[in-house]
Formats: sequence, structure tokens, C-alpha cells
Amino acid sequence: MMRAWILPLLLMICGSFAAAGLASGGNPGAAAALLLVFVLLAGVHSPLFFPKSTGALEAQRRAAADGRPIVYWRAGCPYCLRLRIRLGLDARRAHWVDIWRDPAGAAAVRAVNEGNETVPTVFVAGQPHVNPDPAWVREQVRPSP
Repeated sequence: MMRAWILPLLLMICGSFAAAGLASGGNPGAAAALLLVFVLLAGVHSPLFFPKSTGALEAQRRAAADGRPIVYWRAGCPYCLRLRIRLGLDARRAHWVDIWRDPAGAAAVRAVNEGNETVPTVFVAGQPHVNPDPAWVREQVRPSP
């Protein structure tokens, strides 16, 4: 669990030091702006930015019942972040599994990626898609008319 917070914590620490340096140099406005940028970066790279994760087994059970895709991800992954941002509010329509919190999720990803934990890996109707185009994923999560 701690591994998911390393990058956000490092961003906060670096931002704090940089802002303190600017503030001590007599530029508090720039220090506040820089600190805000680092706080925002830490926020989007944290697990808080992603929909609530479930376990892989629970996600598989739910996906079988409702037909929604399963997105396997991990915090700090730029491709996962890109997918999350591009999905917008539609991200809530998928089941999200953090592979750093769920060993079964990590095993499911390794099983389809030659032993690698390549994310995002999206399962749609039981078929894995590694790092798919976000526009395609958005089509998969939108409800049928």
C-alpha cells in the first residue's frame, strides 16, 4: 500500500523545498503558485484520483454480472493517468483494480502480459487489452442507447 504513495509524497516534499526556497528569496507569490502546482501533481498521481479500487475477484464477479470492463492499474503509471483523465466521469462505469494493492489483480495482469505487470490492462468481455486507446475504452464503458 505504501508503494502507491511514494511518488505523491516525493512530489510534495520537492514542492515544499522549492517553495521554501522561493519564499526565503523574497518571492512568496511564486512560492505559493509553485506549491499549488506540486500539490495538484501529487493529487493526480495518488490513488485518490482514481475511482475506488476493488479486488480482482470482486471485479470479475461484478463484470460478469453487469458486463462492464475491468481496468487494472497502479498509482504513478503515466498511461493509467492518461486513461483516467481521458475517461473523465465515464471512469466510474468501469471496475478498477489497483495491482499494487491486490495480489490477485497483479497475477491476472502477469498472466496475460508474459509475466510483466504492464498497465493499464483492460478486460472487456473477458478479453485483455494492454494499454488500449482511451477513446476505445470510453466506447466500451458508455451505456448502450
